[in-house]
Amino acid sequence: MSETNNLIHASSPYLLQHAHNPVNWYEWGTEALAKAKAENKLILVSIGYSACHWCHVMERESFENHEVAEVMNRHFICIKVDREERPDIDQIYMYAIQLMTGSGGWPLNCICLPDQRPIYGGTYFRKNDWINILENVAALWANEPDKAIQYAERLTSGIKDSEKIIPAVTAEEYTQERLTEIIDPWKRHFDIGYGGYNRAPKFPLPNNWVFLLRYGFLKDDESVFTAVCHTLEEMSRGGIYDQIGGGFARYSVDDRWHVPHFEKMLYDNAQLISLYAEAYQCTKFDAFKQTVVETINWVFDEMTSTDGLFYSALDADSEGIEGKYYVWDKAEFDQVLGDDAQLMGAYYNITEDGNWEEEQTNILRKTISDDDLLAKFNITAEVLYDKVNSAKTKLMAVRSKRVRPGLDDKCLTAWNGMMIKALADAAAVLNHRHYYERASTAASFILNHLKAKNGGLYRNYKNGKASITGFLDDYAFFIEALIALYEADFNEKWLEEAKSLTDYVIANFTDADSSMFFYTSAESEDLIARKHEVMDNVIPASNSTMAQNLKKLGLLFDVEQYIEKAAEMLAAVHPKIKSYGSAYSNWAIQLLNEIYGINEIAITGLETDNIKLALSGYYIPNKITLGGTKSNLPLLKGKQSNETKVYICRNKVCQLPVNTVEDALGYLQ
Repeated sequence: MSETNNLIHASSPYLLQHAHNPVNWYEWGTEALAKAKAENKLILVSIGYSACHWCHVMERESFENHEVAEVMNRHFICIKVDREERPDIDQIYMYAIQLMTGSGGWPLNCICLPDQRPIYGGTYFRKNDWINILENVAALWANEPDKAIQYAERLTSGIKDSEKIIPAVTAEEYTQERLTEIIDPWKRHFDIGYGGYNRAPKFPLPNNWVFLLRYGFLKDDESVFTAVCHTLEEMSRGGIYDQIGGGFARYSVDDRWHVPHFEKMLYDNAQLISLYAEAYQCTKFDAFKQTVVETINWVFDEMTSTDGLFYSALDADSEGIEGKYYVWDKAEFDQVLGDDAQLMGAYYNITEDGNWEEEQTNILRKTISDDDLLAKFNITAEVLYDKVNSAKTKLMAVRSKRVRPGLDDKCLTAWNGMMIKALADAAAVLNHRHYYERASTAASFILNHLKAKNGGLYRNYKNGKASITGFLDDYAFFIEALIALYEADFNEKWLEEAKSLTDYVIANFTDADSSMFFYTSAESEDLIARKHEVMDNVIPASNSTMAQNLKKLGLLFDVEQYIEKAAEMLAAVHPKIKSYGSAYSNWAIQLLNEIYGINEIAITGLETDNIKLALSGYYIPNKITLGGTKSNLPLLKGKQSNETKVYICRNKVCQLPVNTVEDALGYLQ
């Protein structure tokens, strides 16, 4: 067995991957930071995550190399960070790299003074370049420490000032014109041919399409609505979607959703399940429902722990080759499918030389419409779908014998929150009890095992241990999940937990100088800066999600303080939305709710479940639902009775109750 370094005791699968490197790695913590100060050594912070392809490449080329390790160990205290476990550290050094180089990404390598302030960094480096950089920066620190300190002072003040949001003195009026100002420039980036945006690489960005779906529907904007539906169809037909196993890869490297970067992340798939479920509820397109069901099946089969929590990621590589687990050469494909190979080859775009020319292999994708295939092969739709299902089963049987991609089996509260919400959403739209039960099991586990004695949350869970204090996204997405569970079963215990966690956030994450919450808790360790997370990215910002939670809980519990805080947050960000809608799409959903109003739908009586089921057949994007036969919620007080009644309330005014969903819909705006 090779020698090990300090990472051998880590909980993160990413850190454990580096435990046998000759580099004397440490985890971020007191031991390493104190050692750097005591020895007056520069700190090398190297950040990545387990499913990151170029992180593996840099490890193979540099961190496993004894020559490189010797330079790193001689001059630096080397710290490995899993960005998924410690996004607070990643956030700070990512800003530093962006300030230095104008761009960022992973692997992220940042050289810092012994007091953690950054002086130099970048992303992926080739071996010889890496050695040169290390020796040059070490020489700077040895010979011209004052110059290094000047760099650090400039960078650190830049980090502290970045993404500052100025509280709004007076809130602008929210009007339809404001929405038009946001949407018009946004539309120019739509890819009419392949869906998504007209650029490569292409990321799914689910929250963008949730906003655009709701906007297109509420505003009756056919061009936006069509762009959303087209994007969802193209993504689910492309190579970015695992055509036989379900689930989406993180992005496609081209502009047509063809060649994915093959890693599958829990956060993408959770959000995409919610998006496709919502799109199905709106359009009733069976293809959207199928995508939801297949992706959930993949999550249950490959991403679920024995505790009922959900794992973080599947690697892009297997046997050191990106995508090897997922691709097919024509000979193997034909052999597996026999008589159906020609039909299925056309269905999945299988070619002799490979549709992924670079690797001369085939990524399964759909490029021909079903109707064209039916005409070409002169078969019925029923025959085609039988053959597709049979082919999937045969291909999966063969694929499952291959060497599987690595699994990152840590469970993160924030990402589990997204998946719990996704399952609650899908359970409601598809009337699928099992999805709800899985969501409920995961939420209960977090409440029982990842809640600290002080009422706060832990971020991570692995091998029976939770060790990292939760960040704002852990609270935001888990609170959102608890609200979704309440709307699925009307059990008020979920809302009570959501309210208690919200009060914890207000007590521990509030910034006295900003409308935004800090990303780190007052209970977290001190870093060189305390940041906010405001812009929506592949994951919505924790602040935008928290603002929506505050608005909903404010309405459900009639807490004016929550509603005012949500309004203050939106008012501060509102001027920025029109300049870059895609980066503020979750804030834009809140803006949409302000302009169109939120329908508060209260259901009482013994037939509550039947009414709720009937209601789920309609698409009402701007609503909260509450109900039951006993309740402490202000909106339901005085409305309890055995007789089934539906109340539609808006802005503290309720319409007369009605007995059916159809009658209630007449009150909706």
